[in-house]
Amino acid sequence: MLRTILAAVSVVAAVNASLACTAVDIVAADKSVITGRTMEWAFDMKWTLVSQPKGTELTLSAPGDLNLPEVKIATKYPVVGVSAAIIPGGALLEGQNAEGLGMSGNFLPEFTQYQTVTKEDKNYVSILSFGSWALGNHATVAELRAALPTIKVWSDSSLPSGPTPPTLHFVFTDRSGDGMIVEYVGGQLKIHDNVAHVLTNSPPYEWHLMNARNFLNLTTVGITSRTVGDANVTAIGQGGGTIGLSADYTPPARFIRAAFLRHYVTQPANASEAVQTIGHILNTVDIPLGIAQAKEGNQIFSDYTQWVAIKDLTNNKLLIADYAHRTTYLTLDLDTIFAQDKPASVLVSDLPYPAAIDGTTALKP
Repeated sequence: MLRTILAAVSVVAAVNASLACTAVDIVAADKSVITGRTMEWAFDMKWTLVSQPKGTELTLSAPGDLNLPEVKIATKYPVVGVSAAIIPGGALLEGQNAEGLGMSGNFLPEFTQYQTVTKEDKNYVSILSFGSWALGNHATVAELRAALPTIKVWSDSSLPSGPTPPTLHFVFTDRSGDGMIVEYVGGQLKIHDNVAHVLTNSPPYEWHLMNARNFLNLTTVGITSRTVGDANVTAIGQGGGTIGLSADYTPPARFIRAAFLRHYVTQPANASEAVQTIGHILNTVDIPLGIAQAKEGNQIFSDYTQWVAIKDLTNNKLLIADYAHRTTYLTLDLDTIFAQDKPASVLVSDLPYPAAIDGTTALKP
């Protein structure tokens, strides 16, 4: 038993060294739904903002050794998302469609095992096409939840996935506020209600929910004073209720930190305030270059927040910032892009980010 526990701990420690993504969502008082995520990575994946118009042709394939026919379908809804251009075909790890369904794909290394496609199967999709299939053909979380058991999701070494195997789990949220986590563990589809409204990385979602029980002591209201003997000892500042809230960048720590903030922050009144709230939460898990490192042989790799995306699912807007423009988000009106009938793409690093605003003249006498 002890050996099993130690093995599990070693796996978690290994996967915590890299691939640090965090996703969170919130519903404003006026029912606006905003989601956001950070993307941490150690390699240049050529992250690209892409648009996939309604009617985009998708090719759904099975593993090559099965000789099963490819299935071609046209998407029902336009999609805007972020893909890694170093992967042929542009696999989406982030995106939203015109119906207000949003997706964030986070890495789940060591635990992900996709489904096995057999010669008897009729419906299948590789993990590299999964994001486009999900967002391009489903309007709500409920609709996608019903469709997932009808299709096999697979991956093998023949897929060109870049320097890291595509071991992913996903959070889907729609403009009603409904959300779910989708994982493939032990070759089986696992769907969870997103009760935490947060997703990070390994271990799987159920583990993070169980781990949250270790932090029931956290509170927004700290003790202001206590009598010790004959002395009245007062607190030296606010925030004492959060003692024990981990500040490290491991997936379990980021999960607890983001979930605590998400559930106890003052509810925003509207979409604009909710965007700011999501931004504040994501700032607590932002990783500067050089802080979260892993060593392989003589090489040191550093995960860092390569980009951040905030999705307004209610009003079809996208805010995005890369590492060099972390505090100056670019806002895109997606209704305009959704109306286009041709695909488009641009590197996230090449987007026309706003320059810093000079406020000097605001203090004229």
